[in-house]
Amino acid sequence: MNARITPPVPQPLARRFEGRVVIVTGAGSGIGEGIARWFSAEGAAVVLAGRHRDKLERVARDLPPTQTLAHVADVSRYEQVQALVDAAVERFGGLDVLVNNAGIAPEGRIDEASLDDWERTMATNAGGVFHGCRAAMPHLARRRGCIVNMASVSGLGGDWGLSFYNASKGAIINFTRALALDHGSDGVRVNAVCPSFTLTPMTEDMQSDQALLLQFGERMPLGRPATPADVAAVVAFLASGDAAMVTGVALPVDGGISASSGQPKMS
Repeated sequence: MNARITPPVPQPLARRFEGRVVIVTGAGSGIGEGIARWFSAEGAAVVLAGRHRDKLERVARDLPPTQTLAHVADVSRYEQVQALVDAAVERFGGLDVLVNNAGIAPEGRIDEASLDDWERTMATNAGGVFHGCRAAMPHLARRRGCIVNMASVSGLGGDWGLSFYNASKGAIINFTRALALDHGSDGVRVNAVCPSFTLTPMTEDMQSDQALLLQFGERMPLGRPATPADVAAVVAFLASGDAAMVTGVALPVDGGISASSGQPKMS
């Protein structure tokens, strides 16, 4: 990456989400953790959801105890997501924002990755978003809330060796658009965020590959990968009143990758 670039560090704004209740799935690490911390810093009551209690409790320890709930849930199971939403409403009295962030990314071509990989990817990524939206929609409609779904630039274009992930993220993007149409009259906005390479535990292998980092640097006009804070700032914007007229978008957070036609840079 471009060592000359010192990026600005996004910071939470004044407490835009005071009195609001936010669920973040996949909140035990990476982008989800960054999103949960951001909403908490802006005054929200935050429900941290994920499959591993130890990870959720590690994040929760740094957040206000009266404004934080850690809830173990596998988003691929509808009954567990419904229980998550019920727990949030029971604890905090309602729901204003749902961030569907949990996801997995098995690698391999269609003749290499397993049938189980396909089933798990679609059940967790696309299924988890469907489960969250279905369970939360009645509560969001009561408070004219919103949904932010975590898609990816991999849902806007294909990648080598990630066809299952590509399919699931593409599904999330068009599902987001359809929900925005169906539930705009309920006052519920639905948007998606599409990150590219982000510095998280999920990309640790990529971060240690210097040749790959160089290739990303050449493709990204801003010359660096995203951080969880970069993505969290965009999620918070879409969930805030500043985006009151924004629904049905799939917003890239990719350092400019999607601006390219794919042709190499000319010297």
